[in-house]
Amino acid sequence: MTLAGVGLIALMLLMVGLLIRYQEHSAMIFAGAMLVCLATGWVGQDALLDNAANPGLATLVMLVLISYALEKTSLLRTLSRYLFSPSVAGTTWRVMGFSALASSLLNNTAVVAALLNSVRRNRFVAASKLLIPLSYAAIMGGTLTLIGTSTNLIVNSLFTETGHSGFAFFDFTLVGAGVLGAGLLVLYVVSWFLPNIKEETSAGADYFVEAELADDSPLVGKTVEGAGLRHLEELFLAELHRGDQTLRPVARYDVLQAGDKLIFTGDVSKVKVLKQFPGLELFAEQKGLETHELTEVVIKSESVLCGLTLRDTGFRARFDAAVVAVRREGERISGRLGYVRLHAGDILLLATGPDFSARTNLTKNFYLLSGVKPENMLSGWREKLTLWGFVGMIAATVLSGSSLFMGVLFLLAVLLATGCLRLNEIKRRFPVEIWLIVTSALCLATAMQSTGLSSAVSDFASTTLAGQGVFLTFAGVFLITYLLTELVTNNAAAALMFPVAYSLSLGMGVDPFPMIMGVAFAASASFITPYGYQTNLMVFNATHYRLKHFILAGLPVAITYIAMSLWLIPLVFPF
Repeated sequence: MTLAGVGLIALMLLMVGLLIRYQEHSAMIFAGAMLVCLATGWVGQDALLDNAANPGLATLVMLVLISYALEKTSLLRTLSRYLFSPSVAGTTWRVMGFSALASSLLNNTAVVAALLNSVRRNRFVAASKLLIPLSYAAIMGGTLTLIGTSTNLIVNSLFTETGHSGFAFFDFTLVGAGVLGAGLLVLYVVSWFLPNIKEETSAGADYFVEAELADDSPLVGKTVEGAGLRHLEELFLAELHRGDQTLRPVARYDVLQAGDKLIFTGDVSKVKVLKQFPGLELFAEQKGLETHELTEVVIKSESVLCGLTLRDTGFRARFDAAVVAVRREGERISGRLGYVRLHAGDILLLATGPDFSARTNLTKNFYLLSGVKPENMLSGWREKLTLWGFVGMIAATVLSGSSLFMGVLFLLAVLLATGCLRLNEIKRRFPVEIWLIVTSALCLATAMQSTGLSSAVSDFASTTLAGQGVFLTFAGVFLITYLLTELVTNNAAAALMFPVAYSLSLGMGVDPFPMIMGVAFAASASFITPYGYQTNLMVFNATHYRLKHFILAGLPVAITYIAMSLWLIPLVFPF
C-alpha cells in the first residue's frame, strides 16, 4: 500500500471519530474530507465536478424537491383520519401499516411529521403506545422501493458512478417486504410493553410557560395562595423570578410583586386560565401577539435557532411569531423563557402573526405539527396534478424501463411550470447537506482508486478472505454499516461503507450487487437509540419516552431486521 493510501485510511478513521462526536455536523465533516483529498491531489478538479453532477445524485436531489410538493397535499392528513378506533390492536396495525406503505413512496420524515399530531391527539389509544411503532414502521417501509428513503438513493448514486446501471425501482421490494413483515410482527408484540401514558393525548403536557405580573395588577401584594395561583387546573407554578432572585419551589405564602416572572408547567391547553387573572401577561403577549390561535412546531437540527436563546434570536422579527411555551423531553427546563437555550427537537408553542405562514424560513427551521395552515398548501387541480403526476412518473418508469432521472426531471418541470412548486421553495428546500455528503463520498471513492487503497482492499479480499466464505464478509460489512448507522446517522454510514463493500466484492470476485444491497439495508435502519434517525428524534420529543423504551422496543426489532436481511439478501440476490 502506498503512503497516500495510508494517509487516506487515517483520514477516513478521523472522519468516523468526528462523525460520532459531532453528528449534527456530518455534512461539514464530509466536505472537509473532500477538500483534503482535493488539496493532496488524491482527487482532481475535473473528478470533483463530475462527482458533483452525478446523475444518481441529481435524481436524488430532484426527488427530494418533488417530495416537498407531495407534502403540501392533503393526502396524508385525510387518510390519517381513518387510523384510530377503540381497538388497540386494530389501531396499532393501521398506524404501522399506513406509515410503512406511505414511507415506501414518500419521505419517511415527512410521513411521521404529518401523522405525529394525529397520533398524539387521538382519543382511543395512548400516543406512547403508537409513536415508536410509527417511527420504526416508517423506517422499515422506506426499504420497500428505490425512492423510499434517501439512503437507497445515495447508495444508488454511488453504485451508478462505478459504471453499473444502478437499482431498478422494485429491486428492494422482495427483501424489504420480508424484512417489513417480520419486523412489524415483532414491533406489534413489543408495543404491548411500551408505557401507557394517557395524558399524552392532551394538547401538550409538560410545557414551560412564562407570565409576567404587570405593575398595576390587583394581584400585587397578595400571596400566591391568596391570588389563587396555587391550585390551577393542570398548570403548576414551578418558579418565580424577581430580578436576579429565583424562588423554587414557590411557597403558598410568597408575596407577589410587580414585574415578577411566573413560570408554569403543565397542559398548555389550559393556558387561557391565566387570562382570568388581571395583570398577568404571557411572554408572547409581551411581544404584541394574541394567543387566540396557537401553533406547535419542532425545531430542526439544521435550524439557526439551535444553541441560541429566545432573547438573542430576534424571534418576532424573524418569524412573525412569539413563543408561548417550550417543551423538551427528558430534561427539566428552568429559568426565564427568554434565556432558555434552544435545542434541536425542542417543541415550541407559538402565537403567530398574520405574516407567519408566508415566511420563507419556516421549513428550514421547523417541522409544523399543528395550527396554522400555510398559504401555499396545494388544493384543487394543482393537488390532483401533483398526486397523479407522481403516480404517473413511477408507472412510466416501471413499465417502460426508462431512466428514473428522466421521469423525475419532467415531473419537476411540470410542477414548476404549473405553480405546484415555486423557485423560492426550491431555494429553501434544496438538500445541500445530502448533496455535500454524496459528492464528498464519491470523491472519497475516487481517492481510493487514485491512491491504490481500493486495489489494496481488493488484494486483501482475494487473498486473506478467499477461504473465509463470501457470506461472512457480507455479514461483517452489514453489521459494521448498521453499527455506524446507530452512531453517525444513516446517510453518513452509507457513504462511508459503500467504497469498502464494493472493493471487497471485487477482490473476492463476486457480484457486488448483493453486497451493496446489504449496505443500503443496513444503513436504512436505526432502532436502538432516538438519535440515529430523524423520525426517532421526533417521536422521542413528542411524549415521555426514555432511552430505555427505545432499547426495549428497538433491540428485538433490530435483531429481527438484521437476521431477515442477512437471510433474504443472499437468497434473492445470490453472490
